[in-house]
This record gives sequence, structure tokens and C-alpha cells, in this order.
Amino acid sequence: MINSTDFTKRLQKVIDFYNESASSFAEKIGVQRSSISHILSGRNKPSLDFVMKVLHTYPEVELYWLLNGKGDFPNDAKISASPNSNLQETETKPNLPITNLDSDSAKDSAIEKIVIFYKDGTFKSYKP
Repeated sequence: MINSTDFTKRLQKVIDFYNESASSFAEKIGVQRSSISHILSGRNKPSLDFVMKVLHTYPEVELYWLLNGKGDFPNDAKISASPNSNLQETETKPNLPITNLDSDSAKDSAIEKIVIFYKDGTFKSYKP
């Protein structure tokens, strides 16, 4: 279970980190101002939709940190330049080996699953 009081403190920390007011934060994540107010006051608990909107809008926020306080905020690995920070955006690419699919070794390999990840946090999985 989420400790609502602790969640509220972490949410306030996110709002403060980005120098947002509750109104501007609500607008950016796409919820009503009253939703933020009710969560911050402890009247309501956050819905899954609310949490996902925060994570989608602010990728530096880690799910486990927001819900349970485990981990760090901001997540240094995901920090990108924003109008409210002096950090520089860096592009990182995974260091994956390049494989020629036409080689003999690829003929012996079988594809188990293909997963496509979308920016909104959803994904589709395909099995041959």
C-alpha cells in the first residue's frame, strides 16, 4: 500500500523541483487543478492514471521513488534539459553489438519475441 502522506511529500518535491505551481503542474500533466489540491491535502489518493501522467510528463521521476520512496529523485540517468534547469541534454545510444542478419549464425537463431515501446509508456508484443 502507498503511504499517502509520504506520496504527498514526494509529489510536492517534484512540483518544487520544476518550480511549478500546483495549477501549472496540473495543466502540464493534464489533470484538473482540484485533483492536485485534493491529493496534496490528503483528501484523495492518487489514481494509477494520475501517476502515469506524472511519469510520462516528467521522465526524471521514477515510479518506485514516487510510490514508495525507494530510489532517487531526480533520476540522473534520465535528466534532460528543461527550462527550469541548467542541465545540458545529452543523447545516449545503447552500446549494442551490430549483427549481420544475413550471416550463417543468424540462420540458426530464432526470434522469440518482438516488443515495440511507445513514448506514452505503452508497448506491443509480437510472437512469430
